[in-house]
Amino acid sequence: MSARLCVISAHSCPLATLGGKETGGMNVYVRELSLELATGGITVDVFTRSQSPQIARVVPLAPGVRVIHVPAGPEAPYDKGRLWEHLPEFVAGIQRFARQEGIRYDLLHTHYWLSGWAGWMLKGEWGVPQVQMFHTLARLKNHAVQDRAPQEPCLRVEAERIIMRMADRIVAASPLEKAHMNWYYNCPPERVEVVPCGINLQLFRPGPRPTTRGASSLLYVGRIEPIKGLDVLIRAVGLLVRGSPALREGLELRIIGGEADEDARMQNRELHRLKRLAASLGIEGLVRFMGPQPQEALPAFYARAALCVLPSRYESFGMVALEAMACGTPVIASRVGGLPFIVRDGATGLLVPEGNSRLLADTIGQLLRDERRREAMSVQAARFAQGFAWSRVAEQIAGLYRAVLARRDQSALRLR
Repeated sequence: MSARLCVISAHSCPLATLGGKETGGMNVYVRELSLELATGGITVDVFTRSQSPQIARVVPLAPGVRVIHVPAGPEAPYDKGRLWEHLPEFVAGIQRFARQEGIRYDLLHTHYWLSGWAGWMLKGEWGVPQVQMFHTLARLKNHAVQDRAPQEPCLRVEAERIIMRMADRIVAASPLEKAHMNWYYNCPPERVEVVPCGINLQLFRPGPRPTTRGASSLLYVGRIEPIKGLDVLIRAVGLLVRGSPALREGLELRIIGGEADEDARMQNRELHRLKRLAASLGIEGLVRFMGPQPQEALPAFYARAALCVLPSRYESFGMVALEAMACGTPVIASRVGGLPFIVRDGATGLLVPEGNSRLLADTIGQLLRDERRREAMSVQAARFAQGFAWSRVAEQIAGLYRAVLARRDQSALRLR
């Protein structure tokens, strides 16, 4: 397929280090999908807001893929909740770049609601189709966090509803996310295409598993914020060692993430809260906050862990679970969002009710004590992850692009 694609990831740069406040699965998704699409003949420009005047305006990623940093508001890490007011400047910067380069894009692919709104403005100006992926939904997040964190604003809820109506196609990462769009936003199911996230199988692959001596290492990878449920996990570790003192020796929970890059005060507040919680439970020596890590370092962390634990209160997909399983690490995860779509309960890991520290502790303890079951899950997890290669995801997305462009061409013919 030959086409020129404009990708918008306004608030989050695909080049950023993982684990920060606004970095995670979406960064990986945008970067890896763009690289894979380019191998199929699609030229990709990814537009993101500039967060530093020292970063080059245009950064080539690979043949056919560029990241373009557009100044809009302060060129510094910035609370994404305030980016709405800078979207007109951001859109104008994209338009200016396209004019200066003499580029006419065939299609827009926008990520998250802020990018979706920017894309809607460009769609009207350029007369090109728009494909949208939200990655998370405001109404689902608000339901999940309730009073544990600030609520997503009504502005975002209404913007998501409008984008679902105006975009040519919506991409959902799981069948449940598609259903949520219909239940919470009245989005017609026929407008939504389910395409899962992918995995870099050259990077994430099975390595040497922990020996019995080091078989009690637990791993969490992700952002440090209330919706991720880390307090539930830390309480579970406290309950585990209290009920099974023998497990205390050699037990360690490694937490990867927590870079104070955007909205630092909120992130630091949550980080300090979690550290105080661990201290109050007498397990501060068992919980190690590792900070953010480059993606290339993650496979070694996964391989050294007996279990990867994702206690999320809401997760639209759960790319970390897929990465862990590709490395042969069984996953214990909350039964929320897209996680049941990835974690095959009893086969590649175990699912537990969200927010239940006691049951989470019991489940962790059962698997730590059952090496044979962990080994069986390790093999099945790695095998299952093979079905999520980025090449397959890109093939599905490219097929969606072709369908959208064909429908546009047919509409143009009818108007003649």
